[in-house]
Amino acid sequence: MINVKIDVGKYVYTKRIQSNKLLVTCLLGLGFLCAGCGAGVKDKADAQSQQPAAAANRATPVDVAIAKTGVLQEKPEFTATTAPYRTVSLRSQIEGQLLALSVDVGSTVKQGQTLGQVDDALLVTALNQAEAELASLKSEVARTNTQIVNRKAEVERLRLELVQAQSDANRQQQLFKEGAISEQVTQTSRTAAQTAAQALRAAISQVSTEQQAVATAQGRVVAQQAVVAEARKRRSYARLISPINGVVAEKVSEPGNLLQPGNEVLKISDFSRVKVVVQLSELEIGNIRVGQSVRVSLDAFPNQTYTGRVARISPVADATARLIPVEVEIRNSNAKIGSGLLARVAFDTNTAQQVVIPVTALAENASGNKARQEENQSRQGTIFVLQQGAAKPTVSARPVTLGQRSNGNVEILSGLQAGESYVVRSGKPLKDGETVGLSILSEKS
Repeated sequence: MINVKIDVGKYVYTKRIQSNKLLVTCLLGLGFLCAGCGAGVKDKADAQSQQPAAAANRATPVDVAIAKTGVLQEKPEFTATTAPYRTVSLRSQIEGQLLALSVDVGSTVKQGQTLGQVDDALLVTALNQAEAELASLKSEVARTNTQIVNRKAEVERLRLELVQAQSDANRQQQLFKEGAISEQVTQTSRTAAQTAAQALRAAISQVSTEQQAVATAQGRVVAQQAVVAEARKRRSYARLISPINGVVAEKVSEPGNLLQPGNEVLKISDFSRVKVVVQLSELEIGNIRVGQSVRVSLDAFPNQTYTGRVARISPVADATARLIPVEVEIRNSNAKIGSGLLARVAFDTNTAQQVVIPVTALAENASGNKARQEENQSRQGTIFVLQQGAAKPTVSARPVTLGQRSNGNVEILSGLQAGESYVVRSGKPLKDGETVGLSILSEKS
């Protein structure tokens, strides 16, 4: 007899079994165990024989992208601040008290608009005096001209008298020769003719003298007219007039202040155009030219990009930093851009765009390493291009010429055209003509 313990959960039973029954039970359990093991080995062998066939029918998953042209390296941006195209200082040209200003900071002004008034009482007095003197001189000229007219009439009368006296003298001389009159009468007529001639010469001389006086007076009139014009001009300086179209950027003086000639009153800025001055190194300036197109973005308006042009390139570099100022102009027709805004400037170049792909798209070489870009742009590489003509998509290996590489991307100089689909990455190394499955990350053409 043999005692046997049977463990069922947390309970243990003890039963006495005869030895021959125990032997039969053990043999039966061993048979069942061997049968189960044999069946498990057979099932495992059948499963292993089916795995290669299933693997052969499964496509390699790949990520596919569409080739696009682009620039390998982004153009460098230069930062600067905006400034008005020009700023003009409105200054007083006369001495006097500033009486009023009709504008304030931010006011829009037009060229020729009156912006303020300076006390002009003294200027008005000076102008009145100059005009009175001018009137006096003109009156003198007019009086002298009248005298000249009278003198000329007198000259004409004396000329007629001279003609008459000479005629009488000639007639008396003829009568004397005929013995009709005495010599004394003849001598008297000759004397009268000579007297008339002297009177005529004196009158003509007087006219000439008065004409010279008129010319002198007219010269004084012209000079006084210049004085009057200057007085009027100085009086006009009492009005502060805007010299340009623009916006009042700063108010320097206030009404009530006493101004001296040259004192600044207002600053007016022209915002029809805005300029940005960037500092470029001597290595960067070689690609910049006057008139070149420039892209400008402002942090104040992040959703808008402005197009400007290079207006001026300074011929003088900074002696310390060896930087060259380059002035860029932006049109500001709506006066939206103000002064002092942060601007980011990128200079457009004529660099031709190439097809750019990720470096991960290059096929592995024999050693398992990715093809590397070298300085020599004729370096060859291999990519896999998607072929979709068959029932299932396949890939074909294609040699490409590599260009420069930067930031995980590489230029394709030849071998791949924009719009073609290529494999960016795959689950395992690919072979030419291999069937692939497109992942959900793949781009659709």
